[in-house]
Amino acid sequence: MAEVRRLPVPDGLAGERVDAGLSRLLGLSRTRAADIAADGGVLLDGAPVGKSDRLHAGAWLEITLPEPERPAGPAEPTPVPGMAIAYEDDDIVVVNKPVGIAAHPSPGWEGPTVVGALAATGRRISTSGAAERQGVVHRLDVGTSGLMVVAKSEIAYSVLKRAFKERTVDKTYHALVQGQMDPSAGTIEAPVGRDPRYSYKMAVVTDGKHAVTHYETLESMRGASLLQIHLETGRTHQIRVHVSAMRHPCVGDTTYGADPTLGAELGLTRQWLHAVHLGFDHPVTGRRLDVESEYPDDLQAALDRMRGES
Repeated sequence: MAEVRRLPVPDGLAGERVDAGLSRLLGLSRTRAADIAADGGVLLDGAPVGKSDRLHAGAWLEITLPEPERPAGPAEPTPVPGMAIAYEDDDIVVVNKPVGIAAHPSPGWEGPTVVGALAATGRRISTSGAAERQGVVHRLDVGTSGLMVVAKSEIAYSVLKRAFKERTVDKTYHALVQGQMDPSAGTIEAPVGRDPRYSYKMAVVTDGKHAVTHYETLESMRGASLLQIHLETGRTHQIRVHVSAMRHPCVGDTTYGADPTLGAELGLTRQWLHAVHLGFDHPVTGRRLDVESEYPDDLQAALDRMRGES
């Protein structure tokens, strides 16, 4: 059951942003405080306020704290039809993740996961990391298909986590976006954080995390462009947010402003975005590995149709 707290704003918090003030006042993370405000859970003298509004001394705060989510547990072994193995040895496994599959269990997600699918095959996965995401060194969105590497040995987990943190892994995506990018190649550098209006989305926000996306146009069509994208950073929904901020959302990505009519005409039920390539030094042997993935059927069919109409 949600908990409601009512208290006056202390003098020491006068002038503070709502999210920063709640963080100090209640011991919440600033992100959680911002999410509560975005969901309408913070009233100041009876009026709802956003995360960036300012507190003033003596005003009355009313904060509705949602019931804490239970942490996700270990993945249940669940087979996933269509999840192919692109590369495997004693230390790592690179999977070709289908759309609709999460990387690992998380609160609110009851669908299949990469970790659960690997467990269902009897594969041994690294026990490093939190219980629900053991072996996971990076993630793909549920609605994004393509290549994802999972550590099988403890040393592979440690080395790969460091490689992703130090940005030495080559992560290449292809995205079909609406319209033509101008310039046709370039870099998008804009901070990404939680959308202040909708907690389920990300956005370009001034207090977000540093994010850099490099792109080049591979093919121009009437009404759309096929981009090759290299991620320098790996923020949640980074590609989707950055191309949307340029007013060229991924085709089919209605969450980030894509034309729903175009997506429906192409038979898409998700964003046109695919992780086509992973390149990295093997965590144990040091040998360079480059793994490629072809487009899945739904993306290929949509692309073929766009080409046919151009």
